Amino acid sequence: MHKLISIIFILLMTSCAVNRPQGSTEAEVLFKEAERLVKSERYIMALEKLNKIKSQYPYSYYATSAELMQADILYKQENFEEAAAAYLLFKDFHPKHPKMDYVTFKIAEAYYKQKPSTFDRDLTPAKQAIKYFNELRSLYPQSEYLKDAREKIDECYKMIKDKELYIANFYFKTKDWQSASFRYEQLLAQFSDDSVKKLASDRLVHIGLKSARPELCELVFKNYRYLYKDKDLSNLKKDIKKCME
Repeated sequence: MHKLISIIFILLMTSCAVNRPQGSTEAEVLFKEAERLVKSERYIMALEKLNKIKSQYPYSYYATSAELMQADILYKQENFEEAAAAYLLFKDFHPKHPKMDYVTFKIAEAYYKQKPSTFDRDLTPAKQAIKYFNELRSLYPQSEYLKDAREKIDECYKMIKDKELYIANFYFKTKDWQSASFRYEQLLAQFSDDSVKKLASDRLVHIGLKSARPELCELVFKNYRYLYKDKDLSNLKKDIKKCME
């Protein structure tokens, strides 16, 4: 019986050895094994192989690739917060890596995946997604990963704009003129949407009249009068005159 068990064990070990991928070094073999495991979605076993590369062959060519694959696994597991942190760490330690456009893209995507479905929650992930999508566009204008970047940036910007507009309007409705004016000035500075700028300008003029702050009216007239038609511009001048009185 013991002899039979020994034979089966030897056969199993031999089979495993035969099925291992070819490689010039053990680190390469381990990496290829990890790739196979990732393809079959056996992520825990893949991570074991990658950790072995990093611990036993830290100066191997595959040690760096193992770090990147670990970040990819976290992303595939939908652990987006941890994935973003892993990609950022990789970016910091390997700034000249040939796949840096891919890494930057995955950072942006990991943050994008964390953004909430509505604007009334924390939008930090959306802001971070914009940051790294813009970095990708700026540093790697020919990257294959730019395909959906513009669309995703616009989506994140809209959420941020809607939230800021909601807060500004809330302060306006409750007649908290100081807070409202600050928020509307922020909207004017941050967003290029003319409809938002026009609303913010109108509200600043109104606040200027209500709170005797002529500088708000002057700000609109000096920097945003292009938003007004001739008739409205004439009324704006009258409002500024009233505000100065």
